[in-house]
Amino acid sequence: MYWYKRHLLLISSFILLLGIASCKRDSNAAADTKAFFNIKGYFEADSARLTKENPLVTKTVTHNQIPETQKVHISDWGTELSLFTQSDINRPAWRNSYNVSNTENTTLYIAKDPSLKTQRVIVKTVNGKLQWIVIFNHTKNILYENTEKLSYFPDSLYLIQKRQSVRLLGTDTYRISGLLK
Repeated sequence: MYWYKRHLLLISSFILLLGIASCKRDSNAAADTKAFFNIKGYFEADSARLTKENPLVTKTVTHNQIPETQKVHISDWGTELSLFTQSDINRPAWRNSYNVSNTENTTLYIAKDPSLKTQRVIVKTVNGKLQWIVIFNHTKNILYENTEKLSYFPDSLYLIQKRQSVRLLGTDTYRISGLLK
């Protein structure tokens, strides 16, 4: 019986060591996690900056062609720009999911898979500084279809255009624009 317990302990220890050895971290994974423009990181940082600066915003919300405009100070820019943050394409599983093309100051990301929410991203930078970004999102299932166009021009304007078709309820259009002063 002693012999059996001793060998069982040795075999268990050996299996445990093999398991630990096989769990080594891929050194390239950490270095290459941001294969594309870091949308989430950019908008989190810009939300913090705008919250600190607290600019006056002329905000117009249009629902089905009926606009309403107000001048407001936005207290939570993270929530206000959350559609942009949620359009981040830098997930390890999506590393090979976008075609990338570059011109002098513009980078275009196009989804290879039509089922991905974020279908296109266009980023214009000059000397490493973002000039503008436009994001095209699309979601479709049996119950509804959403199409979004998100445009952002730092320190001047953000624009959210959304079309939502819900089966049995019809189609709604939304347009939210914020002009920063």
